[in-house]
Amino acid sequence: MVIAVQSSVNFKMSDAKYFQRGKIHELRTELNSEKKDKQHTKKKTVLKKIVANMTMGNDMSALFPDVINCMQIPVLEIKKMVYLYFINYSRTKPDIAVMAIPTFMKDADDHNPLIRALAIRTMGYINVDKIIDALVDPLRRCLRDKDPYVRKTSAMAVAKLYMHDHELVESLMSYIPQDMGDAEVLAERIAPRLQHANSSVVLTAAKVIMYLMNYMTKEEDITNLCRKLSPPLVTLLSNGHEVQYVALRNILLIIQRRPEVLRNDIKVFFCKYNDPIYVKLAKLEIMFRLASVSNVDQVLSELKEKSVRSIGRLAVKIESTADRCIAALLELIQTKVNYVVQEAIVVIKDIFRKYPNQYESIIGTLCENLDNLDEPEAKAAMIWIIGQYADRIENSDVLLDDFLFTFLEEPVEVQLSLLTATVKLFIKRPTAGQELIPKVLKWATEDVDNPDLRDRGYIYWRLLSTDPATAKTVVLSDKPRISTESDNMEPALLDELLLHISSLSSIYHKSPQTFIPNSKIRHLTHSPVLNRRYPGQQQQQPNLLDSDIENLASGSLGIEANPYNLDVVNIGENYVGDLLLDL
Repeated sequence: MVIAVQSSVNFKMSDAKYFQRGKIHELRTELNSEKKDKQHTKKKTVLKKIVANMTMGNDMSALFPDVINCMQIPVLEIKKMVYLYFINYSRTKPDIAVMAIPTFMKDADDHNPLIRALAIRTMGYINVDKIIDALVDPLRRCLRDKDPYVRKTSAMAVAKLYMHDHELVESLMSYIPQDMGDAEVLAERIAPRLQHANSSVVLTAAKVIMYLMNYMTKEEDITNLCRKLSPPLVTLLSNGHEVQYVALRNILLIIQRRPEVLRNDIKVFFCKYNDPIYVKLAKLEIMFRLASVSNVDQVLSELKEKSVRSIGRLAVKIESTADRCIAALLELIQTKVNYVVQEAIVVIKDIFRKYPNQYESIIGTLCENLDNLDEPEAKAAMIWIIGQYADRIENSDVLLDDFLFTFLEEPVEVQLSLLTATVKLFIKRPTAGQELIPKVLKWATEDVDNPDLRDRGYIYWRLLSTDPATAKTVVLSDKPRISTESDNMEPALLDELLLHISSLSSIYHKSPQTFIPNSKIRHLTHSPVLNRRYPGQQQQQPNLLDSDIENLASGSLGIEANPYNLDVVNIGENYVGDLLLDL
């Protein structure tokens, strides 16, 4: 701070003698000397020594009350040094600093324009609440001052004032509208803050407006405010990458509650070649959430070059675009790039679950790439496809047998998929699966340590041993179609995070209680005008994973859930023949 304002005080080469460490009591004695000094020469000398020591890093804060007394001296050079000292130490002495407010007011009306400008500029630098409040009225007058230098200095002070203003806006979060129209009036008064150059002020204003929307009753007013929110949020993306990321994480929260915000500005979220990976990932997530029937072609064109997984999610989200997404995924598979092929297989599995019996014609293309699979998620997805369509893939038993060769070395995710797929093969094509099912069940129940895999093996074993018809009903039952609703944040958590926009919570997407001990919980306070209905809010649909027996394991199908209390029947070759007849 001292260096930033140092140009206001001009030290000559001959003033080098002042840059010597001085003792506080000696400087105080000289400063308060009652000897005659009509030209205030001695005061200038002492103040130069103080400023020199301050510049060298010596603590001169103990002289604060004595320096303040010099503010009354009507000499510009002295005022410059006093104000420089004041800026540097006012934060550490706020109680004493407020005593200078009358002098600031007087200097802001001085006949000398340099003193008027100096007073306004100094008050703008001081981060003391009472001085900031006192600055408003003289600043308003100086903005219309006849002297151009005073007007220029006042304009700069306005920017500094608004740097503190986000705290004032933040305080509005404690206001709870009680009557119709209260929130609308307050939001209109805050809306101009959205045009501010300071990113923090913009995000804080957006937070207060989002908060006030909860207490608005007219959809027209909410729609108008959503339109006003869009341009400022877009403007934030023209800043540096770090600010962009903060803005993107906050935007992701806003569009989950108010999808109409930024719906028509999807192009600004297209990735640039020099975007860091964390910015690209945030942009991809926002693009996916803003995708709709009207802009899906633009989004799909962008995703083909950026994100395979987002293409699959887009197909699940918008049914009318599923054909185009499948075509795009097949093009990517033809590139034979290993990681692209594996990612495409993972998302195609989700598309098969969303739209059963529609795209089985591409299974042959997928099977051509089995040798390229080395990621557990891709292997598990391909195994699920083989098991789900075991009756339509002629050599499904051979394909599964190849995967089973390394069953005991595979991750649990792949082992679970192999177990379920083998049971499906056995149920759909008993002859083809009769050699595989005994060894898979034996491995799952005797040779592995994972309790989930072992429990599932025991349940399958008991079902196949005692009631094959029930096993067929359970394993081949229709599964609920997956949807993208499960990607949405829990409404209660989203409510809380929207009250923490422009904070660490909005970046982590976690409640502050999870990483800040004893932090206060924010929530929407009840009011007669509180509106808890949100546009596009629907009941969340279940999104089941590839756990075909989750309900079974919980006992919800009426079958005993504890496999260890069962008399497990040993499956031998003769018993397999009997099972085949039953099936």
